[in-house]
Amino acid sequence: MQIFSRNPRKFRKSFLKVEDIELFKKKISGSSIFPLVIHTPYTLNLATPQKFLHWITTKEFIADLIEADKLGAHYLVTHPGCYKGTTKEGGLNQVVKGLRRILKNTQEVKTEILLENTAGGGTCLGSKISQYRFILEKLDFTPRIGICLDTAHAWCAGYRINTHQGLEELLQEIEKEVGIQRLKLIHLNDTLEELGSKKDRHYHIGEGMIGRDGFSLIVNHPFLKNLPFILETPKKNDRDDIKNLNTVRALYRDELL
Repeated sequence: MQIFSRNPRKFRKSFLKVEDIELFKKKISGSSIFPLVIHTPYTLNLATPQKFLHWITTKEFIADLIEADKLGAHYLVTHPGCYKGTTKEGGLNQVVKGLRRILKNTQEVKTEILLENTAGGGTCLGSKISQYRFILEKLDFTPRIGICLDTAHAWCAGYRINTHQGLEELLQEIEKEVGIQRLKLIHLNDTLEELGSKKDRHYHIGEGMIGRDGFSLIVNHPFLKNLPFILETPKKNDRDDIKNLNTVRALYRDELL
């Protein structure tokens, strides 16, 4: 399960109450939900060169990571941000600077940070795995940071993941740049956008450019099939979620069954 722990489009106005945290943990422990994933708000931008925005981003990220840990979350997913106003390398160095401070101020936290790949539109970082190597190398390849792979973002960034060769090339790139063991989570989304469009728009599983054959390759890949998958597909009502879940389940081949 993936959730936002607060309003994703505003800066923090309050903190979670102790009784709410305890109630949430009790509900989760009594369920079969695993892992629990929290996504950071869209207001955060680790790559920004603007001093105040970078300061408030880092400050709120620390608070979000601590709260995620209190809730018992296994992962906190974040986008690296946009570097508008500086260079790509300048933005990457800002991400490193922010994460270094975050890690220093959350040393007792068990929740792992996952950097999510992006479509790469505009000045957004994260469309190439080599950028994550840059960040991790500067942070001495800390085990506290992993990778989240979004299928729609990968396609729109130019990775042809709907073919066996294209999918293997991406996974080999991940292994070469950061180590495949850092890949902990998949955001499973289709898209109507063209390969390499750099547009971040999600669509229903199997009904877009990646298609049913592409998702069959992904969900049945020997390594990927053992990872948790999260759907971020369009939703007008609960039936949309059920439809997408049923599509994925129909594509998944479980030898035990």
